[in-house]
Amino acid sequence: MILIECKELTKNYGTHTALSNINLQIESGHIIGLLGPNGSGKTTMIKLIAGLLSPSSGTININGQPVGPESKSQISYLPDHSYLNGSMRVRDIMDFFDDFYEDFDRMRAYDMLAKLQINPNQKLKTLSKGTQEKVQLILVMSRRAELYILDEPIAGVDPAARDYILDTILSNYDETASILISTHLIADIENILDEVIFIQNGTIYTHTEVDDLRQTQNKSIDTIFREVFKC
Repeated sequence: MILIECKELTKNYGTHTALSNINLQIESGHIIGLLGPNGSGKTTMIKLIAGLLSPSSGTININGQPVGPESKSQISYLPDHSYLNGSMRVRDIMDFFDDFYEDFDRMRAYDMLAKLQINPNQKLKTLSKGTQEKVQLILVMSRRAELYILDEPIAGVDPAARDYILDTILSNYDETASILISTHLIADIENILDEVIFIQNGTIYTHTEVDDLRQTQNKSIDTIFREVFKC
């Protein structure tokens, strides 16, 4: 089933074109890496899908419906920066999510907090930056959403915790849902990806299955990315 469909999707900021005539289909039940260098249009794409920006032209549908209140209720979004109130205790933030989102699984959230040894009685601002990002990820992955959008989910997490974070992502979403991950740490996530989207200068360079790309190129996704974008 097609979960996301973009047709001739374009986003301009004044005279700058961030995305140009994007045509894209993403099906349910996949983990997709949205990969590209800085300024390629990744964040703009994510915000359009999440309903935080409006397109300049073209259309974007979620489950066959235009982006709006209904699609937002189906999407669990992790931005690349914190939006939580640092003065609140972790448990109070959990209460807020429980009240705000009908699909929030409180038991799942507290189970993940316990496994990561995060004290729910602590104020968020007293936690390290990496632990704060773990709390955000727990909140996002504790929803029973149809689409999870994760913008740099492991960027601020120490290497020792990355495997657990990725395992948390894999084990806490329904198989019928999809996950769209944007990251620069490609080597750390490529083993969990089903598909990759390479985006460059606001256009889709390629959208393909990971196994097909590895087989045809006989290289890792990280190596292919570095060769394509010369980085």
